Amino acid sequence: MSTEKTPTLQTRLPNVGTTIFTVMSTLAAEKNAVNLGQGFPDFNCDPRLIDAVTDAMKQGLNQYPPMAGVPVLREAVATKIKSLYGRDYSAANEITITAGATQAIITIVLAVVHAGDEVIVLEPCYDSYVPNIELACGVPVRVPLTPGTFRPDFDKIAAAITPKTRAIIINSPHNPSGTVWTAADMLRLQEILAPTNVLLISDEVYEHMVFDGHQHQSAARFPGLAARAFIVSSFGKTYHVTGWKVGYVAAPAAFTTEFRKVHQFNVFTVNTPVQYGLASYMADPKPYLELPAFYQRKRDLFREGLKRTKFKLLPSEGTYFQCVDISAVSDLGETEFCKWLTTEIGVAAIPLSAFYGNGFDQRVVRFCFAKKDETLNAALQRLQAL
Repeated sequence: MSTEKTPTLQTRLPNVGTTIFTVMSTLAAEKNAVNLGQGFPDFNCDPRLIDAVTDAMKQGLNQYPPMAGVPVLREAVATKIKSLYGRDYSAANEITITAGATQAIITIVLAVVHAGDEVIVLEPCYDSYVPNIELACGVPVRVPLTPGTFRPDFDKIAAAITPKTRAIIINSPHNPSGTVWTAADMLRLQEILAPTNVLLISDEVYEHMVFDGHQHQSAARFPGLAARAFIVSSFGKTYHVTGWKVGYVAAPAAFTTEFRKVHQFNVFTVNTPVQYGLASYMADPKPYLELPAFYQRKRDLFREGLKRTKFKLLPSEGTYFQCVDISAVSDLGETEFCKWLTTEIGVAAIPLSAFYGNGFDQRVVRFCFAKKDETLNAALQRLQAL
């Protein structure tokens, strides 16, 4: 008689299944479609960055680095933030290198959210926020961005704050909509949060992708926000190396102490040669200073092609995403439309409903234009059928 018995598990995340990103990428591969769904480049990074990491490996920089990140990279990050946003962060006590922005965000949440604490998220939002809050036994409070424009509704945000509110997560430039918060938006948020103890988690991974001459309004620029903020960014997004999974968190020293307590048991630290390679590469600010123009050209190429379809283009003020209204193209809901588009037209997109807890369908889908020109042109050629 067999004594084997596999115990049953009670899931920590009962509402999480296979993500739409996996579904659409699998379908795109199966149908040989141009994949403009998942948000990552299909082109290579600067060869000088590869050389910088290779040099670090060859120099023997392959053992554990300090838990918080190699000092030279933390210094480079502090220098960049000071030059761009005017705020001084201590490289020793206020900058931590992370295994990507996604790890940064869950580590922040685990460090500050206690059972029953409420955390405000602005929908549509990146799909890790709510599961992170739930894993910390917190309560996600969903506040919609204004449908159609995706601008923050500050009356709704203010109304959502209660004595149980521990934090609010904001994201600008915004995934999935491509909306960028203005200085006036940040000042209004600062005003709302001023009388509270609410923490700010500011997801700024697309900070270097803001178009048409506008500036990224980092929380670091606003003293009243910076004093209560964990600011998250991503080397992967900035330098076209999403698979390296390296990011950072800037936060006041007291916050950083609590963050690092969790970080050291979460990942301990981040791979050494990539940190040294990034530090060396960051000595030249040109790659991130020129990134807005690089992506704006791709955005404009893609938008120009989409104008020859029945899609209604929504603004793309930042990120590398373009959202379109599908109402004039199809009667299908967003998810079914994306599956049809992939199967019949040969181009994959992502439904915006995937970024809402209740699957709110407003007939809008998202394309990623972080692709080679030939990839974009191939997709546009197929989309001409619409």
